[in-house]
Amino acid sequence: MTYNGSWKVDRNENYEKFMEQMGINMVKRKLAAHDNLKITLEQTGDKFIVKEVSAFRTLDIEFTLGVNFEYSLADGTELSGSWVMEGDMLKGTFSRKDNGKVLITTRKIVDGELVQTYNYEGVDAKRIFKRG
Repeated sequence: MTYNGSWKVDRNENYEKFMEQMGINMVKRKLAAHDNLKITLEQTGDKFIVKEVSAFRTLDIEFTLGVNFEYSLADGTELSGSWVMEGDMLKGTFSRKDNGKVLITTRKIVDGELVQTYNYEGVDAKRIFKRG
């Protein structure tokens, strides 16, 4: 699968505004913009194993497409939702446990890069990862 492998964040687009919309305080936003996030993805059928390593934490996540699971963002925001495949794009729909608002996240390979997009309350952002 094209998602398989290790990915390192290369650049962000509108990430600061997105985090602000999420209610993340300024200090945490400044730190998160330089988290050096690395993601390792491994897909077997409908099952994914994701390892996130950043300046703040190391986290192992396992999920199956279409099956709800719980996840905490690095700032402590708790979410519940699931990932599905839409063509060659992974789409995650998650609800915040604190306010019920929806966060949509997608992952897609574009020109050899992993483009992860976020949408929360009308604010869009991207994190672009390179293999490595």
